Amino acid sequence: MRTYREIGIVVRGVGTQLGHGPWSHRLSLLRNRDLVPRGPRVTASSELLLAALSGTRRTGSMQGATTIRRIIDVEHSNLTARELFEALKSGPPRKRFGFGQRPALVNVDVQHAYTRPDEFPTAYETDPRQIEYIDRLAKLMRERDLPVIWTYVAYSDSGDDCGVWGTRSDGPDALQNIKAGSRRSQLDDRLSIDPKRDTIINKRMASAFHETYLPSLLNFHRIDTVIVTGGSTSGCVRATAVDSLSHGFRTIVPEECTADRHESPHFANLYDLQMKYADVVPVQSVFAYLQAWQP
Repeated sequence: MRTYREIGIVVRGVGTQLGHGPWSHRLSLLRNRDLVPRGPRVTASSELLLAALSGTRRTGSMQGATTIRRIIDVEHSNLTARELFEALKSGPPRKRFGFGQRPALVNVDVQHAYTRPDEFPTAYETDPRQIEYIDRLAKLMRERDLPVIWTYVAYSDSGDDCGVWGTRSDGPDALQNIKAGSRRSQLDDRLSIDPKRDTIINKRMASAFHETYLPSLLNFHRIDTVIVTGGSTSGCVRATAVDSLSHGFRTIVPEECTADRHESPHFANLYDLQMKYADVVPVQSVFAYLQAWQP
């Protein structure tokens, strides 16, 4: 099935010929060329497109044309989220932000509640070597005296500090029932964390930047690049990466160091991060950058 952007090209071509023939004939050409899907695959948007064209023909107004412009901005594809992301990687339409001069590593919520599927139903795994890769990144950062930050979520006994985010459910696995000191709140014990040197932040909301001292810490260390790992890709990693860019940092997401419950939101959000907010790169390229890094 052709995309609405391709339909839009034809519509714009027809629009330039408004003074040279009846709209009904142009609509017939659209249908005959199968540029608008028909039969069992006809969609509401296809009908809306035809209605918009017909409405413009009847009224001579621009309302229909406005509707057309809205439709043609939506593309349809039979590719999976993984396939779309792989296609983006093979032919990126934009240049990368690139690494800066001073990086910091922000590991988002790599705690048992989200990294131990064998223990907790809220946990998930995408790349089986995720924890290993994050641990190696942290080691490389420490060896270069660069900041290593870990975040986790945990809430008070009342759960009030989870706010409205904690009102959708109240079972034992609910977000607001991750309590400080519990197994669910603890950072994954497979990680080598240096509590005397590393920074550990108890955040309450999705972004590691939201109402925490992370921005001040990064500014103090004169950081210009933030490397974001952890989970979930579609939740706290994405929120942290978007806020990182919003705070003026070059943002790097090592692909193998993020995870989500299902591959569709995982790859869809990697696609979106790469297109807009961050450089999503192989973890090996981050290792190479850090190994070559000099103050």
